[in-house]
Amino acid sequence: MKVEIYDALMRRQASRRDVLRGTASAAALLGLSGAVGGIPGMAFAADDLRAQILQIPGVGKGSPTDADWQKVGELCLGPTKANVKQGEFAGVELTFMGLNNQNLHNFLFRGFLKPWEAYTGAKINWIDLAQADYNARLQQSIATGTVDYDILEMGAPFEGDTAGRGLLDEMPDWAAKQIEADDLVNYLKPPVGTWDGKTYRVTIDGDCHTFAYRKDYFGEGSISGMAEPKTWQDVNAASKALIGKTDPLTGQPAYGYLDPLKGWGGFGFYFIENRATAYAKYPGDPAWLFDPENMKPLVNNPAWVQAIQDVLDLIAAKAYPADQINADPNTTAFSQFLAGTGAMLMWWGDVGSSARTSDSSVVGDVVGFGINRGSNRVYNRKTGQWEEKYNEAPNMAYLGWGIYVTKRVSSDEKKRKAAWSAAAHLGGKDLSLWTSAYPSGFQPYRQSNFNYDEWEKAGYDRAFVEDYLGSNADSYNHPNAAIEPRIPGIFQYYSVAEDELAKGFAGQYKSAQETADAIAAAWEKITDQIGRDSQLKLYRASLGL
Repeated sequence: MKVEIYDALMRRQASRRDVLRGTASAAALLGLSGAVGGIPGMAFAADDLRAQILQIPGVGKGSPTDADWQKVGELCLGPTKANVKQGEFAGVELTFMGLNNQNLHNFLFRGFLKPWEAYTGAKINWIDLAQADYNARLQQSIATGTVDYDILEMGAPFEGDTAGRGLLDEMPDWAAKQIEADDLVNYLKPPVGTWDGKTYRVTIDGDCHTFAYRKDYFGEGSISGMAEPKTWQDVNAASKALIGKTDPLTGQPAYGYLDPLKGWGGFGFYFIENRATAYAKYPGDPAWLFDPENMKPLVNNPAWVQAIQDVLDLIAAKAYPADQINADPNTTAFSQFLAGTGAMLMWWGDVGSSARTSDSSVVGDVVGFGINRGSNRVYNRKTGQWEEKYNEAPNMAYLGWGIYVTKRVSSDEKKRKAAWSAAAHLGGKDLSLWTSAYPSGFQPYRQSNFNYDEWEKAGYDRAFVEDYLGSNADSYNHPNAAIEPRIPGIFQYYSVAEDELAKGFAGQYKSAQETADAIAAAWEKITDQIGRDSQLKLYRASLGL
């Protein structure tokens, strides 16, 4: 979405539903033909296959099982059969490394790929990693030259560590055609998934963090007595106002925003980013992590210090559930928010689909969604001054998971084709609709995932779909979205930042500024170790400078 269109919508106070629900007036306002909110395909009818897979097992009929994953995988084999003969990969064995987070990711891939294995004759061996262990395992294999996997589930931020070191196999043209790569939402198109002009990634996810909140906590007569928070200042105020209140759904103590205070192998840093981007991502300036002139960290400027101070304030006020210092993001999303603890959360899209389709969720009827909260002031790093004006900057956290093939298969064409065929099956257009609508670890990432009618026919009510999908589309299309750089070592930066934040949250540093300064000092060491000049060059390129 262009800045001028966004500004026009804001002036007209157009709501997300007005913009994205698919009305003729919204389409006319945006000047689009056959597209709404920058998402084409809103009006096309669901085909029989897509309607069929969305009924497996059916919204509101409990969590999907391995049998369901296998059914969906079997039904989506059509594109594979068009490129691969039955039994063509007999005798081929492939090793696949990915996550076992929340019993999703690799668990689903096993089910989706079982019918693929039966048809092609290939066999897949699995390396399952907890999310907190992922970065260390990947970096160890890179550093020691012991890459022991043929297929890799990986996020785009690691492309500098892998593609940049020549460890990946380039995607063949037939695979790009099979996955219909043009259907990706725009922010996930190249340069994401590419390096030096070559494509290496089958996208299977469209990561951004969105705001989830309990509607029964806000509004007239609610326990907070406040409107839905629009800014991070509102979030902290609401969290403090809820201290000592009772949750209207569970009868347990009420809590406000759920910050994860425990590290998560680098992935937990995204959650302090959510607060920081609203303060630090100045409109028109792509840099918010490092200074693009010298690679100096920005993480200890006043904007980041404010984000850290927000958390310290809630710790001091005792606004969090007991032992929140040991709560990682998995805890905040699945053990707390979906289970009925807390009023507000930032997370990936899993929370949206899981709210209505997971056995563990009790909040499906009261949950609402929006983009990352804004701020009533923003820091201008170029002038070194705060500006008293509203700012919002969705955090495009992690740029989505993808499937990559390593150079281990490059010299064996049969094995290479098998690896790319497995990857393309997991990244198929129809399969993506199912993973977007059901608990999978992934969220909508294709333009075709935003057909509201398909979701409604699957059993989602229209208002929920507009709210959930709208929060994703608004984030993807936002003119001030905070997009992280694909540079080598990015998770080294994030991991050490988590370590220093944990010390700050535990009171080992005297202030938010001291905590931020410790992070900045550690980042400087990493930059010098990797090479400042090369890091600066890649960082500037990632920002389009």
